[in-house]
Amino acid sequence: MTNGAAQAVSAIPGEPELRAQLARVLELDDPAELDADADLVLLGLASLEVMRMVGRWNKAGIPADFDRLIETPTLRAWSDYFAGLEPKQ
Repeated sequence: MTNGAAQAVSAIPGEPELRAQLARVLELDDPAELDADADLVLLGLASLEVMRMVGRWNKAGIPADFDRLIETPTLRAWSDYFAGLEPKQ
């Protein structure tokens, strides 16, 4: 694995990072307020913002897929998706 690949893998967001990012986008005062199973779209997350997030992740070397994320827009589903991107030890 190259250094660039190792850096990309280490940048894959876990649940705490995703929760914090989503709380900022949704303008929540406390990230703990975000229910892991709440529909992010119903909470106000626009598809344009999801595209922006995916773009930032892709630019950082994280293979985020808009269609997969928007298919099940919950913190739990997104955490599971990103966890599946981590290499098997």
